[in-house]
Amino acid sequence: MPSLDFDLEESAFRAFYAQHSPALEDACAALTGLVAATVTLDGGVDIAKVEGRVKDADECIRKFVRKYRPALEESNTPYDIQSYITDLVGVRVVCLYEDELEKIAQIVRAHFAVIDVTDKVSAVESTEASFGYKGLHLDLRLSAAERALPEHAAYAHLPFELQVRTIIQDSWSVLDHRIKYKKSIPGQLKRRINVLSALFELADREFRQIRDATAEELLQAPDETAEPLEDTAEDDSTLAPSKTQAPSSELNAFTFLKIATHFFKDFEFEPSKVDSFVDDVQAWSRGMTRARFNALMRETVGVVKRYKQHFEEQNPQASFNPYTVIRHCLYLSNKAAFRPALRNSARESFEAWLHEHGEQKAH
Repeated sequence: MPSLDFDLEESAFRAFYAQHSPALEDACAALTGLVAATVTLDGGVDIAKVEGRVKDADECIRKFVRKYRPALEESNTPYDIQSYITDLVGVRVVCLYEDELEKIAQIVRAHFAVIDVTDKVSAVESTEASFGYKGLHLDLRLSAAERALPEHAAYAHLPFELQVRTIIQDSWSVLDHRIKYKKSIPGQLKRRINVLSALFELADREFRQIRDATAEELLQAPDETAEPLEDTAEDDSTLAPSKTQAPSSELNAFTFLKIATHFFKDFEFEPSKVDSFVDDVQAWSRGMTRARFNALMRETVGVVKRYKQHFEEQNPQASFNPYTVIRHCLYLSNKAAFRPALRNSARESFEAWLHEHGEQKAH
């Protein structure tokens, strides 16, 4: 029975916690799995991680004392601690960008019953004195349909807290908990904490804006694949850039993708590999332009594809992916400059085939 005896209620809560701890761990694993399946399969957002935890008993009691005990005892209202702890089980979804927080919230609202929502973003932005972390907290339970399923019977009516944060917010929350005495500290230290918090917030914003700018660059990258372009910025024998070459004419990740996806429409070029590959091309060529890259691909890709067919017939288990094709195209266009593009064995095999078929130079 609820009472006003805190010691008695604390003892009762600890006994409850000890008794139900294994079941809570099982419920946590199951609910974390359900949330992960929901946001990854139905979201259309990039999820960094989904993790769960069962709240520590001491932490639960501290929360009750801080948030509920004073008002309950002031109003002479009997209580039991368990009823006020709605986040015994907590699940955290960490996404990449701040504009995905609400998208994830909408997804879980459609699949779970919402008890309450705490918008940490608005809470932090409403005061200049706070240096807490941003994010969304939702108190949830299974939907009526899910609660009716036999496999969820053990935790069907158990509420749980869902935290939705960006990677930056999650990192700040970890560091924030390591900063002691944040409220009653000298103004100079408080200011430094505020500066640090602002830097994290700026990083969150910059990551989102870089994502948007990257998408815009891909859309705006010149389409140079329809017709070969004249390129006077470099000599075919040296590939050295002209001093007057405009920065926009360079081969970069965006213009590479525009050209490469024209030649290999069904291949998905991973951003990290593109970035590294273009960097290698620029190192080999000392300033490859997008027009020159487009032209040399047009000049050489037919020969290289014929060699690719021969190579795969002779080596059924070997891989000859688009990057390998492009490396051979580069080498064929200028063997001296792009010698590093191929390993010795690959270069010797290619040269032997070229000699056999009389295709030493592409036309």
